[in-house]
Amino acid sequence: MAAIVRFLLVLAAAAGLTILATTPPAPRPADAPAQDFSAARAMRDVAAISAAPHPTGTAENARVRAYLTARMAALGMEVSTRTAALDARGLKRLRQWSGDSQANPPLVNLIGVLPGQDRQAPAILLMAHHDTVWGSPGAADDTAGVASLLETVRALKARGTPHRDIIVLLTDGEELGLEGARAFFAGDPLLARIGAVVNVEARGGGGRTTLFQTGKGNGAAVALFARAVARPAGTSLSAYVYSVLPNNTDLTEALPGPWPAYNFAFIGRPGLYHSPMATPARLDQGAVQDMGAQVLALTAALDAATPMPPRAPDVVFFDLFGLATLVYPAWLGWLMLGGAALALGWAARGTTGIGRGALRMLGLIGAAAVGLALLNLLALAGTGANYYDRLAAIPVIEVMAAGWSLAALLVFLGTRPPGRGATAGAALPLLALALVAQALAPTAAYLLVLPLTLLALTLAAQRRGGALADIVATLGAIFTAATMLTMAHLLLQGVGPDFPGTAALPLALMAMALMPVWPGLNARAGRMATLALLGLALGATLWLHTHPLAASAAVYAKRG
Repeated sequence: MAAIVRFLLVLAAAAGLTILATTPPAPRPADAPAQDFSAARAMRDVAAISAAPHPTGTAENARVRAYLTARMAALGMEVSTRTAALDARGLKRLRQWSGDSQANPPLVNLIGVLPGQDRQAPAILLMAHHDTVWGSPGAADDTAGVASLLETVRALKARGTPHRDIIVLLTDGEELGLEGARAFFAGDPLLARIGAVVNVEARGGGGRTTLFQTGKGNGAAVALFARAVARPAGTSLSAYVYSVLPNNTDLTEALPGPWPAYNFAFIGRPGLYHSPMATPARLDQGAVQDMGAQVLALTAALDAATPMPPRAPDVVFFDLFGLATLVYPAWLGWLMLGGAALALGWAARGTTGIGRGALRMLGLIGAAAVGLALLNLLALAGTGANYYDRLAAIPVIEVMAAGWSLAALLVFLGTRPPGRGATAGAALPLLALALVAQALAPTAAYLLVLPLTLLALTLAAQRRGGALADIVATLGAIFTAATMLTMAHLLLQGVGPDFPGTAALPLALMAMALMPVWPGLNARAGRMATLALLGLALGATLWLHTHPLAASAAVYAKRG
């Protein structure tokens, strides 16, 4: 009974930490202290800006620019505009949206400069885009970013005159292909004054705001972020994943520069991306609070930094369930893997079941990856679902993935507690994968390195015996299970409609961590639970297959 209670406590603690890590903070009210960020104050701008769609070149876009010009001037900023011509690709997209084959408007960037005490000091550039796609009011993308920057400037000014200039660049034509940012970073006179760049974006309508991309040589820049932000979200894994995806934001145009660069976004409520339903009423105000609080804290720290963070070797970083940011050099991963390998070998010496454990782990990974891919194919293929339908399907895809993955997990864990040999054997395929990841993507490999290190410590402690072994096993299982549940959620939100099999890796690592605390399960109860979970997965799959088209899809998107 004690073993069952401990296992249930591990699951409850892991679930609690996952909720903590993935839930935005409560929005601050309009009467919050003036020096703090308030989502309620920012939402006034959101409501005014996103009253209607405002793509580049439209009358509504001109209205939004006039509003933003007045708002920045009221904040004491020096306001100016920069105009440029759209390139052929941007013109083609705009003409397709509008149906006007002769459309050829200029793009108009807005620039506001809040003067600092030292006008010669390197300035901080805060960036968001003020245009939307056709047919979407864009309350999130990127009105939430624009409003967050306005509220950030207001809060900074309430704290006193900043040390250095704060430049706010509100680009035009981002939705047409980063047009405004490209024009600015091609040679704007302000470039020579920039000391750091912070960009804010959105893909969806809520969720945690994460630091999902940085410039190269981010060691000092990330260290400053870790010191400054009290409730952070972000990982070097997401930065690596984003770097290999064919996605871009305005920050893409800034990355070749010499300055430290940060990119923030939220991707929850994914069905609202570019949606006609992306209205202020549907925007998660907690996500706005999260974005603004992190950007304000970071900007204040950059303002106080002397000098600005220099280029330094890229580091491993991740938030500890939103409580703090852990940072360590990438080379430390090699030492951790070496120690884990030695500890696993010592703990497994003289035991049996090593080969069986390795084969079972390979089976779990294969069953999860292949099964999720097939279920996804059944759910979405041939239904006429386009990219935006698939985004709207992500919450149900997560249910589908949870049902299949947990059923596979129960089969993997079995009816009896595994021995040290089987547990060490299960770690071997993941250890091999970790070595490859450490060699090819050292800042992303922590996802494997840390769970393997904790498991090795657990098995070593279990070989020695005593109460310490139970403590180490429990804490290690809680940390790894919570980390993997959080990561699976983020991965499925990011790439779930196309690559749901990515959840197989977090599942495997969670399974490995749970083995030392698994009490076993009655065969009949195990079969019933497995069948129930499979039913959940199949039910979600069939629901998606019969409900393929989302009312939230972008108006210009083609079905099929």
